[in-house]
Amino acid sequence: MDDRLEQSFSLPDLRADLDALCDFGGRFAGTESELSARAYAEDRLQQIGNGKLCSIAYPYLGWRRGASRVELQGGSVIDATALVLSPPTPPQGLTVEVVDLGRGTGDDFERESGRLRGRGVLVRHEFPFTVRHVHRRKKYAWAKRAGVRAFFIANNLAGVGVVSGSSGRGEDDDIPAVGLSHEGGAKIASQTNDAVATVRLFVESQRVPMEGKHIVYELPGLSDEWVVVCAHLDGHDLAESALDNATGAAAVMEIGRRLAPLCGSLRRGLRLMLFTFEEWGLYGSSRYVAELSEDERRKIALVVNLDTICGSSRLSALISGMDDVGRFVEQHSQTCPLPVDLVRPVMANSDHYNFFMAGIPSFRLIAGYEDPAAETRFLLTPADTRARIDMERYMLAVQLAGRIAYEACSSSELVAAHLDRDGVLARLDEAGLEKQDPWVADRLGSAVAAEAVR
Repeated sequence: MDDRLEQSFSLPDLRADLDALCDFGGRFAGTESELSARAYAEDRLQQIGNGKLCSIAYPYLGWRRGASRVELQGGSVIDATALVLSPPTPPQGLTVEVVDLGRGTGDDFERESGRLRGRGVLVRHEFPFTVRHVHRRKKYAWAKRAGVRAFFIANNLAGVGVVSGSSGRGEDDDIPAVGLSHEGGAKIASQTNDAVATVRLFVESQRVPMEGKHIVYELPGLSDEWVVVCAHLDGHDLAESALDNATGAAAVMEIGRRLAPLCGSLRRGLRLMLFTFEEWGLYGSSRYVAELSEDERRKIALVVNLDTICGSSRLSALISGMDDVGRFVEQHSQTCPLPVDLVRPVMANSDHYNFFMAGIPSFRLIAGYEDPAAETRFLLTPADTRARIDMERYMLAVQLAGRIAYEACSSSELVAAHLDRDGVLARLDEAGLEKQDPWVADRLGSAVAAEAVR
């Protein structure tokens, strides 16, 4: 990539898109905030020129959040937010004894298994960007398996407010689930008697028909192969969802603007994509990948997924055990002023995961991995605002992603090899992921899933 092209990246244009997306609010899927952001993004992509808008709408049984709260004995009330896809409680609330499991690891659930059935469980949110992180959805799944009636997760950061995130999958056995502040979790813990506190939980929510959309803008190359640069557009309604993921969505648009004049002369075309319903268990990209034919999958040379690419002095590429993807990233990130680390284990934490599960070479670019002091610690909270974005570092991350996309489009050689189902399964084994977990099985595809659960 010519340095002059890298220098053509426009901080004012990037900032304009970032501000516009944040001005819409948190872009919670299906809300006016997110629908307005979709319209804005499609308009901005069409302004790029040299390409074609190919967005794909799809029906989805969505979910709408109402009011939530937790009442303690004595009448005091704790703020709460329903986790995405949580079923409602009865209108009069759900009175439940709550067991405080602390962090809420697998060992914690196993140790207390005899005390959990028919009760609620309180666990703690964690800094999400580390290989030692235990994802909220795993804790929720363990709670369901243990016969728990309600799920409470408290923010691990004090003074920030409640924490959000997804919970169930719209299944019949889903249980009411809410996010709490650090202080709210502490209040419940302080009221325990024999390690159990009694609370009344109120959750208002409903399943409603919605329309999702894969926002797609294609800039063809000389062949029928593609490089995908993608991000998720949706977020949470606690704040602006600025880091997660206005940074990625605005970057996709800026990269498209700068590479558009070149794509017609490059081997591979550039497919710009913005997914919706990512915050709902990666649903949008999961659906997109599942509906690709095998031939269409084979034509994707590389997926560059941009999710939370600002918030730290270091970047990481999550490569899902695809070592040739790692080598390609290393080769083209050597001159980046920000250090770029490779994270090899499979991480099911963004849209790259669904492409990986289909064997497609892919990685997630992210800031602040293994850095608990990074601004990314404020994701899923009311503190995820644009005030936390260092624009100079942000631009460096965008330029790096643009460089990798350009090199993948222009390379005369194979960027990275696709994986067959055995290759996918081997990397899941290395990461210690449970292939019988529906979270994994749904994304393996029918043939691989059948093999995985034998």
